[in-house]
Amino acid sequence: MPTVTTPNTGIEIFYEDRGDPSAEVILLVMGLGAQMTLWPDELVAALVGDGFRVIRYDNRDIGLSQKFEGARAPSLPIQVLRKKIGFPAKVPYTLKDMADDGIGLLDALGVERAHVVGASMGGMIAQLMAVHHGERLASLTSIMSTTGNGKLPQAEKHAIDALVAPIQSMEEESLVAHGLNIAKNIGSPGYPFDPEQQRERVLLNMRRSVYPAGLPRQLAAIIDDGCRRSRLANVTVPTLVMHGEADPLVKLEAGEDTARHISGARLVTIPGWGHDLPLALIPRIASEIAGHARGQ
Repeated sequence: MPTVTTPNTGIEIFYEDRGDPSAEVILLVMGLGAQMTLWPDELVAALVGDGFRVIRYDNRDIGLSQKFEGARAPSLPIQVLRKKIGFPAKVPYTLKDMADDGIGLLDALGVERAHVVGASMGGMIAQLMAVHHGERLASLTSIMSTTGNGKLPQAEKHAIDALVAPIQSMEEESLVAHGLNIAKNIGSPGYPFDPEQQRERVLLNMRRSVYPAGLPRQLAAIIDDGCRRSRLANVTVPTLVMHGEADPLVKLEAGEDTARHISGARLVTIPGWGHDLPLALIPRIASEIAGHARGQ
């Protein structure tokens, strides 16, 4: 798979490009500490089968894209405190920088406009693409994401604890156990995963890349960006907001808040869906994304 250096941010981005080169592009943006492979192959295949060209990529500081080795993120308590009193801490990069990476990837590939789909932190990044580069978006789909408003209900403790838990060992079995623990704590109660199938998926991801050092820097970028409510008022591209009604990490109210602050946004919620992309829901998710891209 290829890499490009984005002409605007100068970041080396690893990506995958599937489908008819002349078809409309769907750009998939993944979330915090997550490689592009967390977009299931089955979802990519479904969208390609619907006639789209699908591009997914590793964000900076994760997977096979450029790392910010040695860059230090401020400690979480200090960053939160400084943000509350109006003195943001210095961060290695911002969510807008990450949004600019995605636009830079489109530039490098000669793509003028794309349907941008983001999940979790990827939804935040996609929102900022719509805010700052609206002319480049044919549509926006924000999945399991948020406006970042601090008054919204917070994540359930077990979910956030699992996500930010330190990796105990770089031994393969320890890494797999870590990944399975995250999946168990943020997954969909209405669509439980098959343990052996999930283990195989976690193992493939771990063998592709393990880079825990990037997570605190990406998390710092999320905290630094703060509340996007006022900025989302400037979004004019057609917007779909999708959210699970059983999401323990980014609560349903966050999706509702996102839809409320983007003019004309359509909200789709699904009972039993948590903070993952379960295989049983892929047909529904793909259908919603494709239908929205076609203006249906």
